[in-house]
Amino acid sequence: MRIIAGEFRSRRLQTPRGFDTRPTSDRLRETLFNVLGPRIQGARFADLYAGSGAVGLEALSRGAAFVWFAEKAPAALAAIRANLSALKITDRYAVEDRGVARLLQNQLTADIVFLDPPYDAASEYRTTLEALGRVLAPDALVIAEHASRQPLPDRLGQLRRTRLLEQGDAALSFYQLDTSELVAQN
Repeated sequence: MRIIAGEFRSRRLQTPRGFDTRPTSDRLRETLFNVLGPRIQGARFADLYAGSGAVGLEALSRGAAFVWFAEKAPAALAAIRANLSALKITDRYAVEDRGVARLLQNQLTADIVFLDPPYDAASEYRTTLEALGRVLAPDALVIAEHASRQPLPDRLGQLRRTRLLEQGDAALSFYQLDTSELVAQN
C-alpha cells in the first residue's frame, strides 16, 4: 500500500497485521480522490474506522488542512502512528484512539468525512451515518465505503445519498445533508 499523489506520493505505508483490518485499495482510493478533486485542498477531513490511516494520509498528501483519525484497534493505531512518523507529519492531525463514537460526541467540523467500518458491521454504518447527520455542517460531504453486494440505504437520518460508485467488490456511497428537510423543519 502506498500514497498515490501529492506531497508524499509513492511513499509506502504500514498496514496492521492480521485480517481484522481491510485496507482501502490503492485503486479505490485513487477513484475517491479523483472524485473529490480540488475540494480536498484546504479541507478538514475525518477518516473514521481509519485502519492504517491510508485515506486520511492521502488527504494530507493532497493538501487537506487537517485530518482526524478515529480508530480503536491497537494494531491499527500502531500502524497509523508509524505511518505519521515515517512521513514526518507532526501537525495538522489528531488521533482519537477511543473510536468513532467518542469523536462524534463533539461537534465535528469536518468538510469531508470518510468512513470504512468492517463490511459485516452493518449496525456501525447506520449508527455512524445517523450520528453524522446530526453534527455536520450543511455543506459537508460524507463518503462510506462498503461491499457492493451490501448496499446502503438512499437515506439515513438526515443524510441523503447523492452518488454511488461501484468498483469490483467495493462501493462508495456519497451522502450530504438533505437541506430540503432542514428548511421544512424551520
